[in-house]
Amino acid sequence: MKVCIVAEGCYPYVVGGVSGWINSMIKSFPNIEFILLTIVANRSVRGKFVYELPENLTQVYELYLEDCEWEEGERERKVRKRFHLSKKERTELTNLVMNRKIEWGVIFDLFQRKGVSVDDLLMGPDFFQIVRECYKRQYANIVFSDFLWTMRSIYLPLFWTLKMKVPQADLYHCVATGYAGVLGSMAKHFHNSSLLISEHGIYTREREEELIKANWVKGVYKNIWIEQFKKMSLLAYQKADTVTCLYERAKLLQIDLGCPPEKIRVTPNGINMANLTDIPGKTREDEQWINAGAVLRVAPIKDVKTMIQAFAFAKEKVPNLKLWIMGPTDEDKKYAQECFDLVKALNVSDVEFTGRINVRDYLGKMDFTLLTSISEGQPLTILESFAAHKPVVATDVGNCRELLFGVNDGFGDSGILTHIMNIEEIAEAMVTLAWHKELREQMGEAGYKRVKQFYQIEQMKEVYRNIYKEFADQQQIEWTEKPFEIR
Repeated sequence: MKVCIVAEGCYPYVVGGVSGWINSMIKSFPNIEFILLTIVANRSVRGKFVYELPENLTQVYELYLEDCEWEEGERERKVRKRFHLSKKERTELTNLVMNRKIEWGVIFDLFQRKGVSVDDLLMGPDFFQIVRECYKRQYANIVFSDFLWTMRSIYLPLFWTLKMKVPQADLYHCVATGYAGVLGSMAKHFHNSSLLISEHGIYTREREEELIKANWVKGVYKNIWIEQFKKMSLLAYQKADTVTCLYERAKLLQIDLGCPPEKIRVTPNGINMANLTDIPGKTREDEQWINAGAVLRVAPIKDVKTMIQAFAFAKEKVPNLKLWIMGPTDEDKKYAQECFDLVKALNVSDVEFTGRINVRDYLGKMDFTLLTSISEGQPLTILESFAAHKPVVATDVGNCRELLFGVNDGFGDSGILTHIMNIEEIAEAMVTLAWHKELREQMGEAGYKRVKQFYQIEQMKEVYRNIYKEFADQQQIEWTEKPFEIR
């Protein structure tokens, strides 16, 4: 069986989170041949992998959303210039732009047709007239030239996605909707294959939150971008054979966004608890500190600035409190520098930026951990903290509430939940855990019991083994447990 993992903006370029999950999944099924179709912004990251690829991952294909068309020969240019939309193609492209019901098969076939140029289509008369019609019907109160160029920028990455030659596989496993879901839907259309969508966070909601806060897009254009992501996600939900999510509230969001409920299966994350047994604890030097640790990428979605500000207030009450920010700082260098500058501006001491780490080397030295994200799915960093018997202060995003409080499992609270960007609440939670050692130990033990009972990698692996085997059976592909070998 050949499975194509379709990922966007993560594996194998970014450490942790969804990337770590993908790497773990591939390693968990040595009997399956995997190929990877990965979506990135541009060619600057081409081949810059931060993971050593597993042996059963045999090929990597990259799609660049900000790409450009390369020089062609004279003959190819002449063929390209003769290209024009048929009546049916123009109708469906109009439906796409106008957010109407779309016959996606026509769109897929259009962009796979020889001679189609993304540049010529975006700059040509057909797209111009379609955008003009949309403008007159819905947006006539804004400047047309701005609207036209915004629509070109919105449709450029989607058109590049639609131009991609999707490699052949038996099952396409998209680790998001969005552009990944478009590729998976195309694969099903052209290869008559199966399609599995696995959402960690709810893609449409995450993009919506980012756009609402973004400064680069304003006014009505925020809504246009949001609608673009909604229609791509709806396509993925409609074409998928099975859709998974991490927790019940995520399932309700998927249904609200148009996913048929009968397709959805709740499949919680799992971690390898053995990796966090017998980890080193505090040294004699560490004993003087109350260590608060955050394992994360230093990026806006993790809201590290709020964490730093809350720590500054907490430290006024707990002088021996120390903050460890553990993770890469090179994903968004501008934001990382703003965080470094904020530490200096607040004149707060005892903040350590470690860079990329092995969590085994640090987690045992922490007294509790922090997660101040503005958006999450089911954070692996919380599960890792629990496996190390550490309580967590987390914002009320994704599945954090269920992880910290459980669902009538009898284990008790394993941390303190706060509102997003609430500096006072987060600071107070830090102080509470810093002052009460017995409470820390009690919460840490509750978290350990919870992760052991519900969130082990063996449980997750068994769920996906059954899902993969079901797809193999449906396609009459022989299922074997023998490790895959390149012949």
